[in-house]
Amino acid sequence: MADENKFKNYDLIVFDWDGTVMDSTGAIVAAIQASARDLGLKVPDTETASHVIGLGLQDALQMALPDLDPKDYPKLSERYRYHYLARDGDLLLFDGMAELLADLKAQHYWLAVATGKSRAGLDRALNGTELGAMFDGSRCADETHSKPHPQMLIDLMDRFGAEPDRTLMIGDTTHDSQMAKNAGTHALSVTYGAHPHADLLAIEPHGIVHSVPELSAWLKNHG
Repeated sequence: MADENKFKNYDLIVFDWDGTVMDSTGAIVAAIQASARDLGLKVPDTETASHVIGLGLQDALQMALPDLDPKDYPKLSERYRYHYLARDGDLLLFDGMAELLADLKAQHYWLAVATGKSRAGLDRALNGTELGAMFDGSRCADETHSKPHPQMLIDLMDRFGAEPDRTLMIGDTTHDSQMAKNAGTHALSVTYGAHPHADLLAIEPHGIVHSVPELSAWLKNHG
């Protein structure tokens, strides 16, 4: 792989899932708000609920609803899963994403996923989208530390023998770009997901794009 990619800037390209590969931000926000409503809690506004996307579920719910009694988080998680799974079958990839992944695969990059989803959730999404064969590896929040801790990227780099400066993390949240910074890798932020442009820019990623076609063009020019 290293010889094949010697004229490329990266060997390993790691994608976040929700809000980067799949158009699921709205469903996640709605599920957080509905689960809070079910328990008679103050419903977090859309900005607050969007900000926690990308974290592991427990960390996300604790950040979105910090005043909840700790013993009630399992019930909140249960209601979240109920509401999210009710929408899960209707979620779609962003237009052009499947084609972009196929193009990168044909260029012999190692492709991976680093996500706040659980292993069961990611496997369900990969099976539903038939993208499992596109990715060479993945790490989920219930297998290691949640973002922005660098462990997901460290694990993936170790698996493929990729150096940090030859690894690119692509994501729609500051949690993704901060994880990349913590791991010493490059970061590319997309603005079509959960976090606004200004917040993403503040982490100083190596690039920011606003659509899948722009993402494809950036990778052709810089990948």
